[in-house]
Amino acid sequence: MQTAANKFQQYLGTEPADVHAEYKHVEGGASMKALAWFGTNDVRMVAAPIPDITEPDDVILQVTGTTICGSDLHLYHGEIMALQKGDILGHEFMGKVFKVGPNVKNLKLGQRVVSSFQIACGKCEYCKENLSSFCDRTNTSSLQNYMYGQRDAGFFGYSHFTGGFPGGQAEYVRVPIGEVNLLPIPDNVSDEKALYLSDVLPTSYHTVVDTGVKPGDVVGIWGLGPIGQCAARWAILKGASRVIGIDQIPSRLQFAESKTGVETIDFSQFSDVTKRIYELCPRGLDVALDCGTFHEPKTFTHKIQKTLLLETDVPETINEMIVSVRKMGRCGLIAAYAGFANAVNVGALMEKGVRLIGNGQAPVRKYWEEILNEYIIPGKFDPTFMITHRVPIDDLAKLYPAFDKRVDGVEKVFVETQFSSAPSSGCPRTSRVDDWKSVAV
Repeated sequence: MQTAANKFQQYLGTEPADVHAEYKHVEGGASMKALAWFGTNDVRMVAAPIPDITEPDDVILQVTGTTICGSDLHLYHGEIMALQKGDILGHEFMGKVFKVGPNVKNLKLGQRVVSSFQIACGKCEYCKENLSSFCDRTNTSSLQNYMYGQRDAGFFGYSHFTGGFPGGQAEYVRVPIGEVNLLPIPDNVSDEKALYLSDVLPTSYHTVVDTGVKPGDVVGIWGLGPIGQCAARWAILKGASRVIGIDQIPSRLQFAESKTGVETIDFSQFSDVTKRIYELCPRGLDVALDCGTFHEPKTFTHKIQKTLLLETDVPETINEMIVSVRKMGRCGLIAAYAGFANAVNVGALMEKGVRLIGNGQAPVRKYWEEILNEYIIPGKFDPTFMITHRVPIDDLAKLYPAFDKRVDGVEKVFVETQFSSAPSSGCPRTSRVDDWKSVAV
């Protein structure tokens, strides 16, 4: 799939953009540690050239914290198109300003900042509304434009389908248009609380807000990874009367129950999820949120179709949500679907008047100041609740399969570099992946 996608995109050419993914290397040939993709289930630590100022609005960061996201597993499994060998992955990161281009006036050397996972120009019609994920001017992917009719913003470390920008699972990162795509972090906010403003916090907040969770709503959340865990907390903060979480991983179900008070359904025990939801909530859900994954089909039918490439994504969660919500209920998709799914229950969608909302990639700039100033700093939302492990960057290649298999109850990880501060009080100490329990819990 990767070869075909890359050749087709090469045939189509590139779309115009204000910034370019390629970067200059520092003089002298100095290198950094980075995590790169080389094939399906094949990621490796490499010595990559340290980036230098390439365009006048650039900022170079020394990375003080990065992480792995559930959507990174789509890359790991080769399920996102237009990956190329040697691509540096990672879209959630923060750091200290190391170098600035001549146009950068509002950021200082040594300043602590967090990066948005998307790259916004700050000038197009979408950016003017802070819809940074929909920026028109930073993604050159002709393939995405061909498939979707338009294209998203460029993203860090997420294949040439999103612009081919080197990512943040590295010791240094070049951030184009740095004054737009970096948020300064005050000294009283730790790295562990700031890092996740790059993606997981705005993404989970966006699905709750965009799907319209209101006081008194009964909310179902499919997938209890970090996005689902955070979405449950946001739903409660927005006034949801009940939150029901659906997953099959025992550690995630227990985590949601004990940390947030979520009611849970283990779909390995209740294979008919919709039947179980109506037993718990006879009226049906007001809101259903898909915070899971398209790459793990449940049924034999969709396992076969996906294996034979008759579909790229699976509709099972979408169908369960459509059936489980009440008439005129709302379903939000924040899970990272990428292509096509067969047998979507369009009859129930239409006849029940269900609002099926594609949330889109979360516009980080729309939310990150609100989340920082109104929730994190006042203590209303503490992101550290989801951090279960901390590892050095040297372990990133081992972290991918461990995270994929949910080894040792891993939920969210803080990945440190040589530039990181010591762990904050109450946060996990540094461990090595080889020392984790070898079985999923």
